[in-house]
Amino acid sequence: MSQIILSEALLNAVLAIAQQASEHIRRFYGNSVEIHQKSDNTPVTEADLFISQFVTEQLQLLTPNIPVLSEENCEIALNEREKWAQYWLIDPLDGTQQFIDGTGQFSVMIALVEHNQPVLGVICAPILDYTYYAMKGFGAFKQSQNITQALPKRHINLTHPLKIAVGSAKKIEQVRSFLNPNFDYEFQVFGSSGLKGARVAEGIADCYVRLGKTGEWDTAAAQVILSETKGIIFDRTFSPLTYNQRDILTNPDFIMCADDSIDWQKIFQKP
Repeated sequence: MSQIILSEALLNAVLAIAQQASEHIRRFYGNSVEIHQKSDNTPVTEADLFISQFVTEQLQLLTPNIPVLSEENCEIALNEREKWAQYWLIDPLDGTQQFIDGTGQFSVMIALVEHNQPVLGVICAPILDYTYYAMKGFGAFKQSQNITQALPKRHINLTHPLKIAVGSAKKIEQVRSFLNPNFDYEFQVFGSSGLKGARVAEGIADCYVRLGKTGEWDTAAAQVILSETKGIIFDRTFSPLTYNQRDILTNPDFIMCADDSIDWQKIFQKP
């Protein structure tokens, strides 16, 4: 199977697909949509399914020889997936509950994974009207209202309170239970796993702690953006996340942090 080469043209094509998907989501948003419960008791809407099909079809047109793995179409056995040197990994609507609740804190996420590591990532927030994107060795960027700005490499000053993003207020005490009490902390509650990771890369937050079930599609795009801004992602044992190497596509609990030069084991204590 032939591989595609990372290029600015490829990145621009993926950005265009994400923007088109966002236009479709905006048409669904605010209207009554059908909501179903998946086997894991998480919601899925007709918007998720439509965007999944749309993005999959567009990526197949762009790169016919590269497989596409979507959250909504992921029942592919490891013995088939492990043959993939490259594949697209997408979350068509990251933050479905936020979409249902009308907060605007959700995104379309597209990543290219190469040799089990994400190398290109796009996170597009249709209602908030901004897009984060990065490509290995190319840098990370935020685009908003036709203005594109490079995201600089992060440097954390631990004499200031560490800003930690979480998905809900009820997680704050759980996270606080394994923090080093000798440092100060501020907590931010925000939707969409991918957007929280991007906010770490941008500097709005310093860390994002996720306790609970996520899929590999929830972290891949943000991991590229983080790595291009000197960020890092690891599980509770401080091991890196893996992609396409296990029978299941479920992530362990993880932490995304800005500034890979800091000894994060001083902050977060092992379980």
